[in-house]
Amino acid sequence: MAGVNKVILIGNVGKDPDIISFENSRKATFPLATSEKYKDREGKSVEKTEWHNIVFWGPVVDVIEKYVRKGKQVFIEGKLATRSYEKDGQTRYITEVIGQNLTLLGSGLGGGQNSNTESNSSSNNKEDNTPYVPPTVESSPSDDLPF
Repeated sequence: MAGVNKVILIGNVGKDPDIISFENSRKATFPLATSEKYKDREGKSVEKTEWHNIVFWGPVVDVIEKYVRKGKQVFIEGKLATRSYEKDGQTRYITEVIGQNLTLLGSGLGGGQNSNTESNSSSNNKEDNTPYVPPTVESSPSDDLPF
């Protein structure tokens, strides 16, 4: 039986994405923070933050370049991948989330409602009450799930 490699995250972007262009493709990378709150044994509230390395390839990078900034809340679906690289003569390993779907959520820090959609960002009409619907973008065709 084949396994399933599926990651679903909702979190805040830790820094503006790094965009790299290649001959036939583009790559966006950024850290994503997810937090959970719980009470410890003494009843004190504790917040634990995990940091995830996010990587997107292909046409979705255009959306990321335009709309994703530090502090922005996003919903990401993807898969885990571990790779190795050499640094100072030592082999190092990094685990990344290879993004497959991206949904922009909320306005995020430093980005108002007008930065969320192309039509609003270029509009001078501040009284536009059109509701914001966050775009969902797939970076590659989704694999069929085995269940």
